[in-house]
Amino acid sequence: MSVSIIIPTLNEASCIAATIANLREQRPLEIIVIDGGSADGTVDLARGADRILSVPPARAAQMNAGADAARGRTLLFWHADCTLADDGLDALAAAMRRPSVVAGCFSMRVAAEGFLYRTIDACATARVRLTGIVYGDQGLFVRRDDFIQIGGFPPVRFMEDVLISQRLRRRGRVVVLPQRIVVSPRRWQKAGLVRQTLRNWTLTALALAGTHPDRLASHYPAVR
Repeated sequence: MSVSIIIPTLNEASCIAATIANLREQRPLEIIVIDGGSADGTVDLARGADRILSVPPARAAQMNAGADAARGRTLLFWHADCTLADDGLDALAAAMRRPSVVAGCFSMRVAAEGFLYRTIDACATARVRLTGIVYGDQGLFVRRDDFIQIGGFPPVRFMEDVLISQRLRRRGRVVVLPQRIVVSPRRWQKAGLVRQTLRNWTLTALALAGTHPDRLASHYPAVR
């Protein structure tokens, strides 16, 4: 399967080995980890990847570096704390065979119980279907040629997923597949479920309204 999976990391020792093992089961062409200077043993635990690159910490730049090194016709950008349903890459390949589809993602499920978490899942899917905006923890995939033609991820500190989604949806359909991507609940649990959700919505709205993402970055602290 000609899919290169690109995983930016920064201090992800708690999950990176299991994430690589999960993705390896689906037989991608390659798994590339781009580390931003982890100090917790992430690089050693990522030895199951096909390639490990080291660049300065900046998610957009890390993912662009991974894309530059990738050989696959399709690029799948992946967060280190996510796992994929067993038939996820098969569904991705089928979607990419449709000429009208330029990019897509998976149906998010936060790995926690409760009505509010299921509401978050549903809203994430609805957002992609209505607006074409994909968040990074939904597993963005895109044809390599289209990725190159739009210039990759913009060089910003934050919201690079929102900005690239805007560019991609101008070129074709951005789809959300029914196959699940299971996302760690750590950010919601650390910041508070309602507070984190409202923060996500507010920052996305500000970015779409034209506020430069670098001005918003300080309002979204790293959680690991």
